[in-house]
Amino acid sequence: MDREDGVFKEPRCVDVCGTGALRFGEESEFANVIAKAEKLHPEYGLHPRVHYLNLPKKFIAGTVYTPDDEEVVIGATCTLAGEGETFTQLTNDWGDFWFDGLKTGTYSLTIDNGSRTKTIPNISTEKDVGLGDIALT
Repeated sequence: MDREDGVFKEPRCVDVCGTGALRFGEESEFANVIAKAEKLHPEYGLHPRVHYLNLPKKFIAGTVYTPDDEEVVIGATCTLAGEGETFTQLTNDWGDFWFDGLKTGTYSLTIDNGSRTKTIPNISTEKDVGLGDIALT
């Protein structure tokens, strides 16, 4: 059977999508979902008819360690400032921090464990940023 003969009401990709991520129909049928959706690359000024839920946001992440002890730093205060906002969190049990949902812009990160401080300026979130291992010296 052919999809053009009217037997199938939706494209094959929608029919076989096991997670329900793909949907097909009139926009009016999905008004409540579209109201929560985002545009991919709104900066382009386009008006696509494809709508996205839960697009990933920009992030800055890394792992803090002390080279002297060759240990990760647990509980260091990480303060991220930029784009008119300031965020603070502690490194976790693996020395990791993760700031997500960031606006595109430039940020400065300060890491402080009480005895040592390190600042990393001018971090651009044009793309996601994985700072990798950060030595707190």
